[in-house]
Amino acid sequence: MTAIGPSTVRFARRPARGVLLGFSAIRCGAIGLAFVTMLLGLLLDGGWGLIVTGPLWTMFAASAFVTRKGEPIVEWLPIVLHWSLRASAKQTEYRVRIMAPRSAGTMALPGDAAPLRFYDDPGTGTCFIHDPHRQTLAVVLAVSHSAYVLLAPGEQVQRVSAWGRVLASLAQTGTCAAVQVLESTIPDPGTKVAQWYEEHATHTDDWANYEYQKLLAQSSFGSSTHRTTLTLTLDMKKAASAIRVAGRGVKGAVRVLRVDMTVLEQGLRAASLRLEGWLGEAQLATLIRQAYDPSFELDVGREGARLSSAGPIAVSEHWSYVRHDSGYSSVLWISEWPRIEVAPHFLHALVFAPDIRKSLSLIARPLGTAEALRALRKEKTEAITDAGHKAKVGQVQDLSDVQEYHDLLAREQALISGHADVEFSGFLTVTAVSEEGLTQAVALIERSAGQSGCETRVLYGRQSQGFVVSALPLGRSVF
Repeated sequence: MTAIGPSTVRFARRPARGVLLGFSAIRCGAIGLAFVTMLLGLLLDGGWGLIVTGPLWTMFAASAFVTRKGEPIVEWLPIVLHWSLRASAKQTEYRVRIMAPRSAGTMALPGDAAPLRFYDDPGTGTCFIHDPHRQTLAVVLAVSHSAYVLLAPGEQVQRVSAWGRVLASLAQTGTCAAVQVLESTIPDPGTKVAQWYEEHATHTDDWANYEYQKLLAQSSFGSSTHRTTLTLTLDMKKAASAIRVAGRGVKGAVRVLRVDMTVLEQGLRAASLRLEGWLGEAQLATLIRQAYDPSFELDVGREGARLSSAGPIAVSEHWSYVRHDSGYSSVLWISEWPRIEVAPHFLHALVFAPDIRKSLSLIARPLGTAEALRALRKEKTEAITDAGHKAKVGQVQDLSDVQEYHDLLAREQALISGHADVEFSGFLTVTAVSEEGLTQAVALIERSAGQSGCETRVLYGRQSQGFVVSALPLGRSVF
């Protein structure tokens, strides 16, 4: 009998190609301005003109080649300008206006999430989130699961394959905009486990009871509560014809989305996940309130919770973090995934980092076969063109370019063989009760991400938008 080994996975390198020789358009523009400035100085007054214009063309050249936190300075220019405009317009501050009326069905969220609306299905009690600007409709499913690392290798392989079939089936529908997996970790002193043991244990004076008490005492350090939700998002533009047949509007979109919901339920059951049910308004409102107010400890789904009042009371966005109600949060983007063979549970060190309140949001965007092939052909053309430009100027093509091209060929081969292509994005929200505690927690999370083979970057200047994408189960796509 052949033993089944644990499956492994390797992620492709993030594309780093640009308009010319790997330089982006804005870097090429900065280099061009430096060259034009030098040329004008030479034409106007020869060497003296070159010296006079030196500070200007040196500044342009330095902005294209000097890096700050892994990115050229010129690449930071759009982010800094956007942040400056928002700060000058006081869009980085939010205070709830209790006396100001809100439109019926509108969620009480700040920033670009303010237009989000919700619709309660009267038949099932399920709550749907409608984004009128992006034309999407989302629904949230609560799931639970056993510890993956404790399963037998054969069971691990089966569950990974089943999850892959779930994404493939959603890609075949052609109307799925994204699937968001949100894993929220809340530090817990272990009181609930101890309480359960006190209620159900026999409390006999024997060795087993003594060892259990020792185990409970040890597990109270670094223990936490984990909550997992899956958000399924429908692209109402791609499903426009089906929505017209189903009755038009949000109600028609709900009927269309129910088809994808059924497909998702069947796939998740095949992957041995326990479905806790599709969330209603009270449950979703509690999750949003707990994200903005970490001190909010009411049980999920408490009666009376409403989405029209579940948003934050006050939000102050800063360059590298956002302050909201009773917490401070910083949003990080997973810029690089492991580029070596790793086990499917490679994020274990990140998810189980002790004593840190955090949310890990994985956004999977299934691509149809035709769309994926078009994107691959474009990337292959860019890779070949970039290699040709480097060869003309005598620049040696490094191994990273070769590996990137081989990854493209591997993706194309998988598509031709019938597999689906999925674009992944990952975000982390780290929350603490003070700014000092947040700084320490972010440093620990960055180390844990390194242990998982990932690279993270703080979303400077976009913390408020990133918080909605990363910490809330609203199915918001990457901005």
